[in-house]
Amino acid sequence: MLSMGNSYAGQLKTTRFEEVLHNSIEASLRSNNLVPRPIFSQLYLEAEQQLSSLEAGNRADNEEEEEEEEEEESSESSSPPVSYQVKPPPEGCCTTDGFCQAGKDLRLVSISNEHIEVPSGFLLVGAKSPNLPDHLLVCAVDKRFLPDDNGRNALLGFSGNCVGCGKKGFCYFTEFSNHINLKLTTQPKKQKHLKYYLVRNAQGALTKGSVICWKGAEFRGRQSSTSTCSSTLFQLPESSGLSGSTSSEPLPPANPSAPAGTQQTAAAVDHIPSTAAFSSAVYNGKESPKQQLMKNNLSALTRPSVLGTLTNSGPPKKRHKGWSPESPSSTETWNLQLNPQASNRIKNDGGSLSSLPNSAVVGPASSPMVGSGEPVSVPDNLLKICKAKPVIFKGHGNFPYLCGNINDVIVSPLLYTCYRNSQSLSRAYEQYGASTIQPISEEMQLLLTVYYLVQLAADQVPLIEDLEQIFMRSWRESHLSEIRQYQQAVPQAFPQLPSPITPVTSAQLPWLAGLAASSCNDSVHIIECSYSLAEGLSEMFKLLIEGKLIKTNYVVIICASRNRAIDSCIVITGKYQARVLSESMLSPSDYQKEVNYQLVTGKVETLGSFFSTLCPEGDIDLLLEKFYQENQGHISSSLSASVNKPTAVNGAGTAVCTSYEIERHQIRPFQLAVAQKLLSHICSIADSSTQNLDLGSFEKIDFLICVPPSEVTYQQTLFHLWHSGILLELGLEKEHLTKQRVEQYVMKLDAEAQIKFKIFLQNSMQNPHTLFVLIHDHAHWDLMSAMHSLYPQTELPSGLVDRLLNCREVKEAPNIVTLHVTSFPYALQTQHTHISPYNEIHWPSSYSNGVDLYHENKKYFGLSEFIESTLSGHSIPLLRYDSSFEAMVMALGKRFPRLHSAVIRTFVLIQHYSAAMMAVCGLSQMKNYTSVETLEITQNLINSSRQCPSGHGLMVVLRIPCIPLAAVAYERLYNVRERLALEDNFEIILGNPNSGITIGKHFVEQLKIWQKIEDVDWRPQTYLELEGLPCILIFSGMDPQGESLPRSLRYCDLRLINSSSLVRTSLEQELGLAAYFVSSELHTEKAVVNDVLESDPEKLSSTDNEDEEIVTEGSASEKRSPMKRERSRSHDSASSSLSSKASTFCTESSPPQVLSNSTEETTNNYERQKQKVDKGAQTTVSKHLPPVTEQLDMKQNIRSTQVSITSSSSPPFSSSSSSSAPAHNSFILQTSQCSMTKASKQPPIVFLPKLVYDIITSTDSSGLPKSSSLLPYHSVMWASSFRPLMSKMMTCTEQSLYYRQWTVPKPIHMDYNNRSEGRMDTFHPRRLLLSGPPQIGKTGAYLQFLSILSRMLIRLTEVDVYDEEEININIKEEEADQYYHQPGDMWPDLESFKKMPFDYTIHDPKYEDASLICSKIQTTNSEDKSKSRRQEDMYTCRQTTRMRLSKYAAYNTYHHCEQCHQYMGFNPRYQIYESTLHAFAFSYSMLGEEIQLHFIIPKSKEHHFVFSQPGRQLESMRLPLVTDKSEDYIKSPTFTPTTGRHEHGLFNLYHAMDGASHLHVLVVKEYEMAIYKKYWPNHIMLVLPSIFNSAGVGAAHFLIKELSYHNLELERNRQEELGIKPQDIWPFIVISDDSCVMWNAVEVDCSGDRKSDYTWTERNVSLKQILQHIEATPNVTHYALIGMRKWSSKTNSAEIKEPFSCCHVHDFIMLNVDLTQNVQYNQNRFTCDDVDFNLRVHSAGLLICRFNHFNVMKKQIAVGGQRSFHIKSKVSDTPVSISPAQYICAPDSKHTFLAAPAQLLLEKYLQYHSHRFFPLSLKNYSHPVLSVDCYLNLGPQIAVCYVSSRPHSLNISSSGLTFSGLLLYLCDSFVVASFLKKFHFLKGATLCVICQDRNSLRQTVVRLELEDEWQFRLRDEFQTANAKEDRPLFFLTGRHI
Repeated sequence: MLSMGNSYAGQLKTTRFEEVLHNSIEASLRSNNLVPRPIFSQLYLEAEQQLSSLEAGNRADNEEEEEEEEEEESSESSSPPVSYQVKPPPEGCCTTDGFCQAGKDLRLVSISNEHIEVPSGFLLVGAKSPNLPDHLLVCAVDKRFLPDDNGRNALLGFSGNCVGCGKKGFCYFTEFSNHINLKLTTQPKKQKHLKYYLVRNAQGALTKGSVICWKGAEFRGRQSSTSTCSSTLFQLPESSGLSGSTSSEPLPPANPSAPAGTQQTAAAVDHIPSTAAFSSAVYNGKESPKQQLMKNNLSALTRPSVLGTLTNSGPPKKRHKGWSPESPSSTETWNLQLNPQASNRIKNDGGSLSSLPNSAVVGPASSPMVGSGEPVSVPDNLLKICKAKPVIFKGHGNFPYLCGNINDVIVSPLLYTCYRNSQSLSRAYEQYGASTIQPISEEMQLLLTVYYLVQLAADQVPLIEDLEQIFMRSWRESHLSEIRQYQQAVPQAFPQLPSPITPVTSAQLPWLAGLAASSCNDSVHIIECSYSLAEGLSEMFKLLIEGKLIKTNYVVIICASRNRAIDSCIVITGKYQARVLSESMLSPSDYQKEVNYQLVTGKVETLGSFFSTLCPEGDIDLLLEKFYQENQGHISSSLSASVNKPTAVNGAGTAVCTSYEIERHQIRPFQLAVAQKLLSHICSIADSSTQNLDLGSFEKIDFLICVPPSEVTYQQTLFHLWHSGILLELGLEKEHLTKQRVEQYVMKLDAEAQIKFKIFLQNSMQNPHTLFVLIHDHAHWDLMSAMHSLYPQTELPSGLVDRLLNCREVKEAPNIVTLHVTSFPYALQTQHTHISPYNEIHWPSSYSNGVDLYHENKKYFGLSEFIESTLSGHSIPLLRYDSSFEAMVMALGKRFPRLHSAVIRTFVLIQHYSAAMMAVCGLSQMKNYTSVETLEITQNLINSSRQCPSGHGLMVVLRIPCIPLAAVAYERLYNVRERLALEDNFEIILGNPNSGITIGKHFVEQLKIWQKIEDVDWRPQTYLELEGLPCILIFSGMDPQGESLPRSLRYCDLRLINSSSLVRTSLEQELGLAAYFVSSELHTEKAVVNDVLESDPEKLSSTDNEDEEIVTEGSASEKRSPMKRERSRSHDSASSSLSSKASTFCTESSPPQVLSNSTEETTNNYERQKQKVDKGAQTTVSKHLPPVTEQLDMKQNIRSTQVSITSSSSPPFSSSSSSSAPAHNSFILQTSQCSMTKASKQPPIVFLPKLVYDIITSTDSSGLPKSSSLLPYHSVMWASSFRPLMSKMMTCTEQSLYYRQWTVPKPIHMDYNNRSEGRMDTFHPRRLLLSGPPQIGKTGAYLQFLSILSRMLIRLTEVDVYDEEEININIKEEEADQYYHQPGDMWPDLESFKKMPFDYTIHDPKYEDASLICSKIQTTNSEDKSKSRRQEDMYTCRQTTRMRLSKYAAYNTYHHCEQCHQYMGFNPRYQIYESTLHAFAFSYSMLGEEIQLHFIIPKSKEHHFVFSQPGRQLESMRLPLVTDKSEDYIKSPTFTPTTGRHEHGLFNLYHAMDGASHLHVLVVKEYEMAIYKKYWPNHIMLVLPSIFNSAGVGAAHFLIKELSYHNLELERNRQEELGIKPQDIWPFIVISDDSCVMWNAVEVDCSGDRKSDYTWTERNVSLKQILQHIEATPNVTHYALIGMRKWSSKTNSAEIKEPFSCCHVHDFIMLNVDLTQNVQYNQNRFTCDDVDFNLRVHSAGLLICRFNHFNVMKKQIAVGGQRSFHIKSKVSDTPVSISPAQYICAPDSKHTFLAAPAQLLLEKYLQYHSHRFFPLSLKNYSHPVLSVDCYLNLGPQIAVCYVSSRPHSLNISSSGLTFSGLLLYLCDSFVVASFLKKFHFLKGATLCVICQDRNSLRQTVVRLELEDEWQFRLRDEFQTANAKEDRPLFFLTGRHI
């Protein structure tokens, strides 16, 4: 029963292992224990784990192993028997291969010409011996034991003769195989060894004939050398026909040597895709057709009969595995055989809809269904008598054999699977420790099933999901108390019982079931049997034949006895239910094949002839012909008039419809929001620490959009792409875009896709700096695993998505991001999905808590809105079903039981459309042969173009999934249209996914006029371009593939969709065709419509259309509106099958005269109608009024109704032909008449099959549509029947998590093998999923995403740098005109440079609000700098420019590229970078204490330092020599002080230094050490002591300089011992800001004629080049400070004419620590410390040189730096803004203290409020404030003059200056009274003395004898607003006397 042998042949080498495996399975299947024997599970599970998915595929052509059959061992014991052993041959007999034991030659080559006696009923066959692969052995076998030509009806057992010695009567193949010396090591099987029929050729020689079609060969679909494709079953439509022919109808074999359609045994039926729906048994909705077909063959879905016609009534001699009805557990393992390419298919395959939990899938949980007892004979002519094939669902226990006419029944294991799954319910709770809970009993399961069946209506079909939910609720109910503590109870369907439900015993079961069934009017019939199910089945067949089950839909057969478990089965005998269920077992491909077969073989002709008998006037075709002949002359003339109508009207300059517009590409707010969501997901992938996406390394974007192989979808995507302009925007294409170029970016997933994809992959490899986005649109299409695609090369390849998008190159490429886009993401949300739940983007909902989030001018109508419209209180139901159509289909289904219902439905519907078209054209008697709904559609379609002056009309989509049927429908409707001379009225288009759109020339011309297209060769290529074309679009193909429909779509006729395939994705995508955007002004009309409708109860109950205004021309008094439904009385003929609801329109009316005779009449009627409407009177329009005025705008309808409703003679919705309207309602007829305009204002109306309508519109307790709880996709299955219900309140994210938990892919799904123990590993990091409702605009959203992603990448490669002109450039020294160097000089000349005066003025634009520094000359000409910026503006208002990053830029932590990975410390070879902490101490006299610093030194950087040998103590940092010269390294160590910028600081200097070796030290505060170390693991850190945690940048500069000087001394001492002079040690260090991003050099060309002529260019260079250039300066050690300009785009040549300046340097400086030994940075400073230091250096007589040919760009960084100092109150935590005026207060006052350093408060206060201290100095630039030994910023309105008190210092001559104030800041002992007396002050000038405490304040006043010249008052003392413990600064102010 389980074909394990074959599947394991490639893997498990030892026969012993295989044998044990077989036998243990056997034993476990035979035992009745519920638990499988351990040996079985061990071997089985191990095998499963080691199965290699490819292994079986390698053996596809190996014929020996190919046909290993599964036969049971003869041993009946349940212990595993030993492996098969051949009996020893009798003594003395022959054992030669190819000879029998009697020594006779049996080889075909030897005896082919001999005459061989063959008894009657026997055939000659060829047997294969494993030892003679090249020979066939000839045997004679009774043909009853061989399969017939169709592969059916082989008896079990064997009967054969030896042709060599003539011995007869071998009854066992084992015995026979011994006789002919096959010498087998495994159990002999006839199927494996009897291979070919032998036939005589023309010469009479015996030759090899066709293959014997055993089931094994069929099932595996092996490619045998003699069959043309992987097995014939793939080629035969019939082989899948469920409701197809019986065995009496032979199949046309696809090729003679391979008879097909193998008739299966009952067992085989188990392999019906056990679906999750009884009804839908197939959740195989759209599985690989081949795959399915295989399965169906396997399950003999075709004719699941068993033993053919068993002539002997006794049981077969020997039970054969393949033929006993077996358990689904074997089904699952059997599926292993199905696919030669993937042997690891343990789980249910393809179509199996079963909801097996994983546990159940792994091994058979007992297999009680081994056939037992007498076989049950299926009566002949069952189908003929019953008009349907009963479907038998095996339930519990054993199931008997079926024999006889088994073609006429179908056996399914689906229910058994459901029962078994429900037995394992409690496992879901084991994780909570609730393992004691008992599963639901078998008796209870059966009883609940009966209850369920009893309450089903006559037109309902059982659904497995319903049953599972019932079991689960019942189980929950009975164990409520135990499980409540583990999980909150789901809303219960049953009342809560205080105690568990009393168990049902097997004795009570039949009685309780009978009691339940007694109330259902015999729709459920219970048969109780005492001995076995066989008697019950026999009785059931008897009752069926006798016609006693006519009213019965379900027969439940129960065999319950006290001493053993119950046996049960359920037979579906209802014709409708049986038909739906049997058809649901067909996969889509089989469904197509079955239908095709019925069309090809002419079976449908009976249907056609039946239709022709219906029409009393004779055949419809004759009527049509007659009509055509009669009307030919009349029609052609009037037609030409109507066709020319639009132009005639245009010529007259009157009516032209202005409503036509095809929407061009525009981005809606929703799409932008989604694009931004996508972008933020991409950014979060890039920002994560996993290094999966390095956005910083990409310069541009490229993309490829993959679409399904639908020509229309392909063209539609090209259209969107073209009009979006995205290719130009991304820079991928230049202007003048051609279609061929656009096609490079869209790929159809068809046979040629691989070529395009290969190019894409090559591009991605060749362009590592381009980010490639692979967009997989319509991503739920073809999720077939590549290993499982069994398609021959000729057909459309499946598994392409898996083969291309999941290939290793895509997965591993670091520059490919895959974006799956779909409306139905469920199949990508399984337990094995590749997509992380964090990478899912769901379309946002438009409302949140009632707030409209995005203001859209259109309202989207999707599935939920359609369902909502069917609820009471809504205007017009948009979803409808056609009951008269359904009634006719049902009646015909009973009459033609062998025709597939799709065929019947299609033919009925075509008939309806044909009749409706004839009725509209005047053959009014045909109204009785159509349904009201079809008539409505046809009328509105035909009349639509006549109601618009430009001929715009409606589109009707007629969905016919089956392509052959669609072709038939097209042909038929086309002919009818021709006969009725409507070929210019509307077009009929056959929409085939594989081809483009073909439409008539006349209609192409019309479209060109409407769309103003000049191109002669233009043809519409997408459905969107058919906007306004009146047409019927026959939309074929098993699934829609993403095609969008135009806004003129009015009707979506889905009555022919495959309603048996109930899968959520299938249903929703069919309904998605109708999804639609409607102008949102529509809402205002809703209320009115409701009022009107509710006044018409009959209207509410009918499925009617709101704008059915057809003009039925009767007598003038005939005013009955067609909107009002009438029961047909006169035409209620039985033959029409419309009696259920055959409402005809205006029965008595004469044929409508549709075509007006002339255009003048038309216009006259317009006028007349207009006047009548204006009068507001009740009007009746004359007979001749053409239908131009038929349809008013909907609003008019409503208004007219309100008036006419008062008149008894007028029906509630008067059609426009008899409408009255209020006078104010005059309107322009021609615009409101256009039905296309109207169509675009309301969503289309959708007609569904009744079955689908019921599923869609029924909701569960939470309000969730039933369709949502169906299995989501055909190639996934439920992980367990025990799963919570979905809820309406679930968001998309919660639904995704639900499916991720509760669904698993089947083996045919591409994600099946994506499993690993650690769950996170299975997610692909660069894969995203965008889901949103159909037709909502996902294409526009992802194109917009590409656009903003591209902009962001460009933005990532750009940086905002400060771009400000230097300030104060007009204040120059008097010698400004003198030049000391030539413009082209590379280095300064020391002697010349010494002569250059120092420029005191600050030119750096960042100091725009700093005080001007005066030198003696500038006192007069300074401009008013009063335009000061506010404090907060200081950073935000500075001017920046966006610059593209060069290859020499410095980067922050977000930059990752291959080259600098190791530099950054992310090299995979290293663990997280190891580093060591080293203390380094030195004493500093000024601080009066020892300073202890800490170095964090990564292992990779230790070579820069010297450590003591024994203790590894840090001794010093190595310094090079002045004389060293090397291109490869930078001599000066670089120090970067930083705070608050661990992520954003530009510390990655790898590219800036061009890879050169350099020493870079980050100087960080102690509390930030850990975070900096985390982000920069490979950088050396210098950690400041904790006392500096709140200090400013001055402290860092101070410590850097002191440390460097101390280190210089240490290095000098160390290297002196090596013989190196102290002055040879390199004394420079670089101090760089953390925002220096790029460096530029100016190249000056002085090749002009005159020396003064020069040109210059600026280019980006590496920092290495600049530093090496400066380090090479002659006499470089004589310069104390070297710096460079700050970049500005406005640099003028005057600024660089002098290549070197002696002035302030900032931001990036080289500092000579040796020369500046005695000049310190002020460690207390927060601002302007560099200006302060520059002034000290200059006054000490040292040289400061600025290289004007170099400049540095500084990046604007919005975080950290000075911004990290926040001044807040010390008392409350609430952030209150504190103005700088509050930064100081009077001593001992009650002022609020602030939590900020005193120095910071002082500096900020002086910057903004210094005028309070120096009132005379305000804007008085000629009388500056004298600042001694320091520079403090007193704000831009006050000038200062810096003097140094040090002896021998360089100061400006102050002889001519009088000062307006004096600032003494922490003055030291060098400041003495005599020094101050040199300076002159204005009268009333003010003094400010600042000291550390009040005591030193007084001492200073006394020491400097200040009271001699300055007057002090007590109230003039202040302090910073600090608490005592924060050591405030104190000031004293005074006035000059």
